[in-house]
Amino acid sequence: MKMMKHAKKPMALLVIAVLVAACGSAPTTTSLLDQTRGDYMAAQNNPMVATYAPAEFKQASEALEQANAAAGRKEDAAKVDKLAYLAKQKIATAQEVAKQKAAEANVAGAGVQRDQLRLQARTQEADQAKAQAQAAQAQAQAAQAQAQNAEAGTREAQARAAALEAQLADLSAKKTERGMVITLGDVLFGTDKANLTADGLGTARKLAEVLTKNPQRTVLIEGFTDSTGSAAHNLELSQRRAESVRNALLEMGIARERIATRGYGVAYPVAPNDSAANRQLNRRVEIVLSEDNAAIPARR
Repeated sequence: MKMMKHAKKPMALLVIAVLVAACGSAPTTTSLLDQTRGDYMAAQNNPMVATYAPAEFKQASEALEQANAAAGRKEDAAKVDKLAYLAKQKIATAQEVAKQKAAEANVAGAGVQRDQLRLQARTQEADQAKAQAQAAQAQAQAAQAQAQNAEAGTREAQARAAALEAQLADLSAKKTERGMVITLGDVLFGTDKANLTADGLGTARKLAEVLTKNPQRTVLIEGFTDSTGSAAHNLELSQRRAESVRNALLEMGIARERIATRGYGVAYPVAPNDSAANRQLNRRVEIVLSEDNAAIPARR
């Protein structure tokens, strides 16, 4: 508002000069004074001058007032030019000061903007680093949990293996290239019959416990006889004895798809059929227990 008051005063002087000219007694004027008045109007319309050089513009206004006053008094043109020149210089000074200070303000503003951009970049980097650290921590926790689960699974598997080993030892199982094999001798069946004795059922029950605790395993039940009797009779008897064991396991809750049977008759003897003792060894049922989720290899 202060600037506007100072700006109006020279304008008033200009109006007075015009009125005086209208009255027929024109004041002294020069081309330099006219140029100075034009420079003044340009500076007055420049918002940077009002913002950044108000003191300098006030001095320029006062100098122009003196030049206008001298012109109004019809003083010598040389004196009017001298005062106009001083006013013109002060107007130029105000313009230059405004220009410099505006440039400085722009530089300062650019610096602030750069600082803000740097701060934003650093903040973004910090956020990214924090997110990466959180992701790494989550991965570490997941890996630790996975390791703990794996360790727990290993301990559980080891415990199952130990329990299975103890159960198979109780069944007198033997490790072969086809898997663990449990042999049910002739004494576990009725003489020349397929039905299991009480001891045979006890062995089948132990086998059922093994299968119940190890659901990923299956069994192949294979029946064999000695060479006494016809081949057809021996083949049929070996098959019925294998099926007798299977039926016992079914009654004890083992799923049918986990049990396969095969009768071989006199094939695959384990001893020569030249004595009663050897023939008894050949009269047997072998139960092959698979590895975890693996098929049982065929006989060679």
